[in-house]
Amino acid sequence: MAEPSKVIHVRNVGHEISENDLLQLFQPFGVITKLVMLRAKNQALLQMQDIPSAVNALQFYANVQPSIRGRNVYVQFSSHQELTTMDQNQAREDESAVGNSLDAQPNRILLVTVHHMLYPITADVLHQVFSPHGFVEKIVTFQKSAGFQALIQYQSRQSAVTARSTLQGRNIYDGCCQLDIQFSNLDELQVNYNNDRSRDFTNPNLPTEQKGRSSQPGYGDAAGMYSGARAGGFSQMANAAAIAAAFGGGLPPGITGTNERCTVLVANLNPDRIDEDKLFNLFSIYGNIVRIKLLRNKPDHALIQMGDGFQAELAVHFLKGAMLFGKRLEVNYSKHANITQGADTHEYVNSNLNRFNRNAAKNYRYCCSPTKMVHLSTLPQDITEEEVVSLLEEHGTIVNSKVFEMNGKKQALVQFETEEQATEALVCKHASPLSGSVVRISFSQLQNI
Repeated sequence: MAEPSKVIHVRNVGHEISENDLLQLFQPFGVITKLVMLRAKNQALLQMQDIPSAVNALQFYANVQPSIRGRNVYVQFSSHQELTTMDQNQAREDESAVGNSLDAQPNRILLVTVHHMLYPITADVLHQVFSPHGFVEKIVTFQKSAGFQALIQYQSRQSAVTARSTLQGRNIYDGCCQLDIQFSNLDELQVNYNNDRSRDFTNPNLPTEQKGRSSQPGYGDAAGMYSGARAGGFSQMANAAAIAAAFGGGLPPGITGTNERCTVLVANLNPDRIDEDKLFNLFSIYGNIVRIKLLRNKPDHALIQMGDGFQAELAVHFLKGAMLFGKRLEVNYSKHANITQGADTHEYVNSNLNRFNRNAAKNYRYCCSPTKMVHLSTLPQDITEEEVVSLLEEHGTIVNSKVFEMNGKKQALVQFETEEQATEALVCKHASPLSGSVVRISFSQLQNI
């Protein structure tokens, strides 16, 4: 082994390995002060704050084979005692001089590979990520053996350079969808269709699909999801961060997180008792609502467009088979991409009653199937238990109730005899006015009061 040094030499660093991966490998041993990727040689130089930190790291990895993304990497002390600016510049010059370098010369078109893709990525998601660094003209996405990839064309080369240096190795969502960015050697992107797989932001008049060709399953729904997102301010990136914060990186049992369809079909409704606002009250527990349409030719059917595919999956998962107004609900994904605006649709995209515009992580944590217990919040400060019971008792037999204060705000729990009674109370009384307040009702996962 070479003489101990603050600088660690890493070999077999494949193109799929990012700076962030290397940082995570060595950060447990101390502060990392410098990192130089030698992409052309599949190597990296990494400088720890002091020699003991580097020694600890190499002693540990002498007994444990370090592996990143399934690839073994090999570590040793570098012949450099310290990485000077000259060393770093020389390393970059050495890299650019090697003919098999993976990167082309700086160019306004970036080739982006997304690793650990747990959530669907569309052209509009990529636009949200890359547009802060300059005007994005065109995006084309495709699937290759390397995984999901995209070509992103900026108006200027400087914007592409800035985006690459800022975003390389970053995650789009917490803990997943990591960006590996190289310069493309293409001169101009050709975009034929504006949909979730490709988009020309300089030509909004392109068709969404080739005439006569049906959309691939799920894609149209995703396009509708993002049109709704732009209109209502639903940020897919913020949503994913909230999901990660709520579930700590793991999703609830039965939830895949991969659904792209955001329109839900609800059947077996009680047409004499249901309306759009009542459906909003129920489905808004699981996500923001864009619009709702009751089907006039099938009065026991309704279409509900959720803010995105993940929220739609929560609604389908938790509400399938729920009882409401004497009927067992059938909840499935719709074949319709989205609900077209019209005289028979109710718009909720800008409603301030959508629950996930604020405290999204907390709202995700509270998602569950209907229970016998409902939780009431945003109540008047002088509310009494009798007034709470009076508000809800027409919907079923109340077994127990309690008014309490949390963080200086009055809240209440009300336990019904059955889940159906609690569901009816929520559907009918959520967002109803009470002494100058607008009552908010959710299902509680508490078993008793």
